[in-house]
Amino acid sequence: MHKLFTLLLLSVFLNVFGQDPVFTEQDTLRGSITPQRAWWDVDFYHLKLEVKPDEKFISGSNLVRYTVLNESQELQIDLQAPLKIEKVEQDGKRLHVRSNGNAHFIQLKKRQHKGAVNELTVYYSGHPKEAENAPWDGGFSWKKDANGKHFIGSSCQGLGASVWWPNKDHMYDEVDSMAISVTVPKGLMNISNGQLKQVEEHEKTTTYHWYVKNPINNYGVNVNIGDYVHFGETYEGENGTLNLDYYVLAGNLEKAKKQFIQAPMTLRAFEHWFGPYPFYEDGYKLVQAPYLGMEHQSSVTYGNEFKNGYLGRDLSGTGWGLKFDFILVHESGHEWFANNITYKDIADMWIHESFTAYSESLYLDYHFGKKAGAEYVVGTRSGIANDIPIIGPYNVNKSGSGDMYYKGANMLHTLRQLLEDDEKWRTILRGLNRDFYHQTVTTAQIENYLSTHTGIDLGKFFDQYLRTTKIPQLQYKVTAKDIQFRYTDIVDGFDMPIKITVDAQETWIFPTAEWKTKSFDKEVMTVAVDPNFFVKSTKM
Repeated sequence: MHKLFTLLLLSVFLNVFGQDPVFTEQDTLRGSITPQRAWWDVDFYHLKLEVKPDEKFISGSNLVRYTVLNESQELQIDLQAPLKIEKVEQDGKRLHVRSNGNAHFIQLKKRQHKGAVNELTVYYSGHPKEAENAPWDGGFSWKKDANGKHFIGSSCQGLGASVWWPNKDHMYDEVDSMAISVTVPKGLMNISNGQLKQVEEHEKTTTYHWYVKNPINNYGVNVNIGDYVHFGETYEGENGTLNLDYYVLAGNLEKAKKQFIQAPMTLRAFEHWFGPYPFYEDGYKLVQAPYLGMEHQSSVTYGNEFKNGYLGRDLSGTGWGLKFDFILVHESGHEWFANNITYKDIADMWIHESFTAYSESLYLDYHFGKKAGAEYVVGTRSGIANDIPIIGPYNVNKSGSGDMYYKGANMLHTLRQLLEDDEKWRTILRGLNRDFYHQTVTTAQIENYLSTHTGIDLGKFFDQYLRTTKIPQLQYKVTAKDIQFRYTDIVDGFDMPIKITVDAQETWIFPTAEWKTKSFDKEVMTVAVDPNFFVKSTKM
């Protein structure tokens, strides 16, 4: 989700007031691979949920199927207050649960033999946290549509899926597949991830059964409840025919039919750059939500008011940002970076947001030309704060700076310039999605992959842009036929080449922290630094 503005405000607040975040035991239990998580691998969930909108109440269960990696008798499940675990059962026997805040430690009776596949079921209920400003603060959004009917959605990135359902709430271990059964009052519809397998009609309620065939991250699981109407189409993509399904409130049907023509355009652009859509078996949905939007896997939620731009605004200030629907394009881009390739630790959230913010530029590049994409991404630099590093602290469920969006996007755009080979760059982006297909990853894995496949040692490059708040400063002097130049505000060893234009002729220079000189055949009149490189420049 485009959480840029909230992250920026938080980062600026902490920076201005000199407050470092204070981490607690609960942060560690949430954000680390505890011993009670490490010994088992989650294989399958069946989440059953009944939603009572009038009471803002939910109740249900989650069947957890898992493989034993190492023998242990205590298993951690996460569920956030005010929701409560009512009971946990395995093989028909009730188990004791020891709770520490939002972490619940289940004492298993049956011997957990290495290699065994076991199941347990967690029953729970309560009034879930209400999202006051979804999707940034997370929880349930309980709204009404223009006709007074319930309009409800879940969102929980960062805060965690355990804010509304019990699960192994750490990103390193994605469930392999999942069933989602949601019961709602008659007259309302629930849209969740994957494919709709069955609709059960009861006297006063309806149950919608969805099935997700592919691995899915916890925060990608969602419920969307409303008086929806459906329309759809098929898309002939790289891996065959993909079903595109659209669910919007009835009064928005005509607007949606016009706006959502951008959906196949988006898929076409991103399949070109990133490779096949990663979830053909689960389909692709756009679902109107009572908040701005979120990258829920195969169930992308949408609340951008059927406008181009970000709620009608161009975040780049170039005009190009009004050529596409920001939420539709950005959240769909997350199907590749966030849902296909998922961070193991939220400290590495840049893997999601930098590549996806950059995907906005690539959408423009594909449909409007390379110049359009470049101008857009350079224009987004106005939103960069340079407050704290992009990478956050590990093992405490804490992300880094909101600069992971457009500082990260400009870092990737700069890397493209270093290659001087757009087809190679496209091959690398596609390779990432192929070689890390349906995997959780670390920053180190992504950095190493990019260094290996570009043929450039990018260690200092990533140290500079991901781990410091410094922007390289290119200083230069012009003396007759010579240009002298150097970098300042850099990490030790940073030596990125950069392209400049000297009297209408492009040339490369190779700055370091020390002054260097490049000589020309005639007196130098003008010097311009290529704006596609994310540096600042000063003529001395």
